[in-house]
Amino acid sequence: MLSKKTKYALHALTYLAKKEDPTPTLILEIAENARIPRKFLESILLDLKKQGILASKMGKGGGYFLRHHPKDISLSGIIRLFNGPIALLPCVSLNYYQPCDECSDEIQCGLNKVMIDVRNETLRILENKTIQDIVDQEIRI
Repeated sequence: MLSKKTKYALHALTYLAKKEDPTPTLILEIAENARIPRKFLESILLDLKKQGILASKMGKGGGYFLRHHPKDISLSGIIRLFNGPIALLPCVSLNYYQPCDECSDEIQCGLNKVMIDVRNETLRILENKTIQDIVDQEIRI
């Protein structure tokens, strides 16, 4: 399940991507329009800036803006940043691998094999879906 922080990050990025004018946007505007608590949003935007997904401008006309086109911001990257592993079990995670305490032999574990398939399909989808895909879905509604 996605954390609130992950969902808020996706909503904030989608809001910025939908803006026709790509000029910097104030935190207050994003918070109000994406319905995200301002203090929570400040932390999220800073994390996105540290990862190079957003940039900011100080002073008059300042705010946050996308550093990349929305089609270049993968959902898998945002989910990993805020939610951690995409895999449902630590023993099948590509980036956060840990053996399961209760498993004596991963090679023979049927659950491990099924969860690898689940992970692979989930990754296949999330690595090929972007913020632009979210924008496109909202426009169709």
